[in-house]
Amino acid sequence: MRLRILGTGTSTGIPEIGCRCEICTSADPKDRRLRASALVEINNKHILIDCGPDFREQILQTFQTTPFEKLDGILITHEHYDHVGGLDDLRTFCHSGPVDIYAQNDVKEAIITRMPYVFRENKYPGIPDLQIHTVEHQAFEVAGIEVIPIRLMHGSLPILGYRIGNMAYLTDLKTIPETEYAKLEHLDVLIINALRAKPHIAHETIDDALHNIQHIRPKQAYLTHVSHHFGLHEAIQKTLPAHVNIAYDGLEISI
Repeated sequence: MRLRILGTGTSTGIPEIGCRCEICTSADPKDRRLRASALVEINNKHILIDCGPDFREQILQTFQTTPFEKLDGILITHEHYDHVGGLDDLRTFCHSGPVDIYAQNDVKEAIITRMPYVFRENKYPGIPDLQIHTVEHQAFEVAGIEVIPIRLMHGSLPILGYRIGNMAYLTDLKTIPETEYAKLEHLDVLIINALRAKPHIAHETIDDALHNIQHIRPKQAYLTHVSHHFGLHEAIQKTLPAHVNIAYDGLEISI
């Protein structure tokens, strides 16, 4: 399995528009962060996790080194715009048929409400052809690949993380229900959000993420979905345990 981190930023990305802080003006490319998303390649299949408003830029960058023709499925964590705002840009992946999207029922309804033109009976030519499948609590398959949904809480909003093989991708969480930890045992790689040091009503802090990493005990962990209040990449990286790294846009991980 190969995991490509397409974006590692929170909803505003980094740099944040109009901000002149040291993070937003940093010359280090690792401090430039598009909205959070990841691409899994396994058994010659390609599965996208979230499709935010930076998807077009992210996939064009990916195609410079590893082009591919088909997206075999898209796993959506929740309905917030920074995770679904790029769905219209799936048009070119629909030339050979519909793209399969997997999401909770409330997220499915939110996507249909926001993009009614995609789901009308009489469709305008050239729009994306999307087939949404409802994710329940049990494992399911995407192109023959087993996916295990992980229930997370984004403040008071129930959202999903996903496990594929020995990799789990958990973003936007504030807490993990105790019953879900059993699904996260024996991980080689854990991707988990860590917004900033200061507490937030709906996101983990850096310390919260480190506590969960200690509890889950993956071989390697990567922090994502960070804000410009997180700090400079290189400075914060020096403070972390050896098996914990800050993810950056374009990072590729072999699992």
